[in-house]
Amino acid sequence: MKRILSLFALSALLLAGCAELQQVAQTIYNEERPLTQTEIIAGLKQALTVGVDSSVAKLAASNGYLNDLAVKILLPPEAEVITSNLSKLPGGQQMVDKVITGINQAASDAAKEAAPIIANSIKSMTIQDAAGILTGGDYAATDYLKRTNYDALLKLYQPKIEGSLDKKLVGNLSAQQSWDEMTGKWNQVAGSLVGQVANLQTVETDLSAYLTQRALDGLFLKIGETEKNIRQDPAARVTELLKRVFGKTNN
Repeated sequence: MKRILSLFALSALLLAGCAELQQVAQTIYNEERPLTQTEIIAGLKQALTVGVDSSVAKLAASNGYLNDLAVKILLPPEAEVITSNLSKLPGGQQMVDKVITGINQAASDAAKEAAPIIANSIKSMTIQDAAGILTGGDYAATDYLKRTNYDALLKLYQPKIEGSLDKKLVGNLSAQQSWDEMTGKWNQVAGSLVGQVANLQTVETDLSAYLTQRALDGLFLKIGETEKNIRQDPAARVTELLKRVFGKTNN
């Protein structure tokens, strides 16, 4: 009886050993066999989806743009002369801060709608696109998304920005109304005789267009950071497919 039990135990160990050997062999095979076109495309689509979802989640969070200095949206450069002078007046800095807070909140609101728009471009990726992206630089995939999506995103994104800009903020004023009030007062001064003598320039910037461009630039910046991280840091490859596709390209 003891002999039978011993043989059974030995057989179990051998079977377990065979299973482990098969697993190791399969791993070696997976590492050595070439990537298929299907795997390349699937891996890149997965990387883009991970990058987009991660970026959107960060920017769409409360104060996602406002608290991130890399993407925080400031007033257009043309407004610098306004803000520098308004900040010297009572209540002027509070008005400037209110506008900046408002436009960054608007960008975070709009970021929530970015992922479905970009997803269409990810789905339509071709074999040729994938090949170029796989062997491209750290931001090749992000550049592809920007190249294929930017115009459409501007058209689809701007109405959402405008809608967010029209939301009432503190004091029952929207960011757009605050901007119009601030630039309106400045333009009155700049257009006056005194302003002309002082060579002050009026500000005619389209706030929603400016904000849309800055918001999208910030989004693609974040997507690019995630892509670079996936390419360079194995720990950032959160799925087996990403590990295989990008592990191959970095060997």
